[in-house]
Amino acid sequence: MLKRIFPLSLIIGLRFFGLFVVLPVLSIYALQMEGATPFLAGAVMGSYALTQIIFQVPFGTMSDRIGRKKTLFFGLIIFIIGSIVCAMSTDIYTLILGRFLQGAGSIGAVVTAMISDLAKEEERAHAMAVMGATIAISFSVAMIIAPIVAGTCGIQNLFWLTALLSIGAIIILFTLVPEPPKISHSYDKLVVKTKDVFADKALVHMYVTFLFHSSIMTMAFFLIPIVMTHGINEDGFGWTRAELWKVYLPAVIFGVLSMGPAAVFGEKYGKGKLIFMISIAAILIGFMAMGFGQSPTVFIVGVVLFFIGFNMFEPLLQSFVSKYAKIHQKGAALGVANTFAYVGIFLGGLLGGWMMQSFDRATLATLVIILCIAWFMWILRMHNPSARANIYLPLDKYDRAKIMGLNDHEAVFEVYINETENIGVVKYEKDMIDGEGIKELLS
Repeated sequence: MLKRIFPLSLIIGLRFFGLFVVLPVLSIYALQMEGATPFLAGAVMGSYALTQIIFQVPFGTMSDRIGRKKTLFFGLIIFIIGSIVCAMSTDIYTLILGRFLQGAGSIGAVVTAMISDLAKEEERAHAMAVMGATIAISFSVAMIIAPIVAGTCGIQNLFWLTALLSIGAIIILFTLVPEPPKISHSYDKLVVKTKDVFADKALVHMYVTFLFHSSIMTMAFFLIPIVMTHGINEDGFGWTRAELWKVYLPAVIFGVLSMGPAAVFGEKYGKGKLIFMISIAAILIGFMAMGFGQSPTVFIVGVVLFFIGFNMFEPLLQSFVSKYAKIHQKGAALGVANTFAYVGIFLGGLLGGWMMQSFDRATLATLVIILCIAWFMWILRMHNPSARANIYLPLDKYDRAKIMGLNDHEAVFEVYINETENIGVVKYEKDMIDGEGIKELLS
């Protein structure tokens, strides 16, 4: 499984590195551009998300129809062009344009859908953990490298590095990534409509969670470098850009360490809902420290708590969506989930910029605290996906027609055939039937 999944994880890791590596310094860089204001700097933070919003679902749906690899290649080319425009920008509006183009390469949902294609559901937690770990490593390296490179070579070189790494991702795509298995199912003649992936309330709960998660993340990354340097209206601690790694390093270490227990308890022990609530509490307390702390030490403690809460979500978000979605809807459902995430990034950037321009960090922190309380209440209504399980039936032992006939059983959520591995897959409700009961229905 690792041999199939790691190249894809590396592709998404390289792409996310390109996005992450500018985050620690982007807001202070944007404020130095010709024509910049705090609001426009916030727009730079969130602008790439606007085109992600527009293209995320089309990319996911297109990958369901024409294939994952072709869609990934197209998205990476657009991302490279956007990175080059950002690197060559001299004013705030050209920088925003480049960020728009970066966002138009909306491949996140496509990669996740392809990982779901290549991994059985029982292996998917491990597969998503590999992807999450790769993203976490790219995130960690980016947080440390960005301030050092920005302070010595200039932030524009971070965008050139992003373009170069994306070219490497294309090479990996066509040399190391296997073709996904051929799947047949009872939905073959159906056209997936976006409204179809809103029919499941569990999926809708996840979409809104993506919205909260990403909007608060963007506000945090807008706030952290500004406050740690010179701030707005001198509300800052006076650190240099090159010193920011001292803030991000402990936060990254604790954030990465939190991912393992979150994945284990969320997936293996079915405690995803509890993990989400603990994560929100950590983010809320972290923003209290970042918004009201009057010393660098208190502020950094807040940053660490935010990173812990933020990273605990990472191994579970995409995995839960892929579990709730039916086989023919995965690309579309993950596209919708990522669209909600990018709506959050866009709104978070604009809100963060406007709040810091019009008010102060304490007001921004108060807004986030209110959002966290609303988010917590939303999660209380969520159900864990562990209520469903899969059974894999070899076609040399079980009749294909009988397996497909289980679609009509009330305890069966979904049935499909993995033609490549010659197995039938039945997803069922565990509180209504078990694996042996499924086999008895076929005998």
